[in-house]
Amino acid sequence: MASYQTTMFDEDDTIFVGDYSIRKIQYHESLPFILEIHYAKRVPSTIQYVYGLFNYKDLVGIVAYSIPASASLCEGIAGKNNKHLVLELSRLVLKNNKKNEASMLIGASLNLLPKPKIIVSYADTAQKHLGVVYQATNFLFTGTSKPRTDMAGKDGKHSRHHLGDNSKRVYRSAKHRYIYLLGNKKQKKILKKQLNYPLMDYPKD
Repeated sequence: MASYQTTMFDEDDTIFVGDYSIRKIQYHESLPFILEIHYAKRVPSTIQYVYGLFNYKDLVGIVAYSIPASASLCEGIAGKNNKHLVLELSRLVLKNNKKNEASMLIGASLNLLPKPKIIVSYADTAQKHLGVVYQATNFLFTGTSKPRTDMAGKDGKHSRHHLGDNSKRVYRSAKHRYIYLLGNKKQKKILKKQLNYPLMDYPKD
């Protein structure tokens, strides 16, 4: 895949780690990664923030944060009063997936996001994902969802855009659920107390 790079650079909003830099990028710059590299081949419709991992001037990875597709999920994580704080880490895509790139990108992007926020992300068991990168970046583990089926969405979209035909269903695999709390010490303490999920030990191989 060709190199993609941003044309805007603001050092106040950039984090440097060795030969790498992490900064906010434009939505369109993430599309080749999401559509060509990520296994889902689908762009989340509610992306709010995208950050890029650069090795010198070469964009080698992106992480995208979206408003979760399910409104009930937002409220279910930490209650009605906090639902507006919830973002989903919906795409993490690396061009070469070199050692430490994933944790470097996630860790830096969390520092660049506005605060307070509640970040939720999922590791898909169908892809044999355990969520090791979330464990490495100190996410909280709050359990694993049960596999289920949903009404099929139009053109492969989320089930909220379903076709209204209950006989056409798609399988949703079990997913490990991770949560990260963003804010100052007091905000994180309050949000942690208001989580509706119990905190659990990390799943292992």
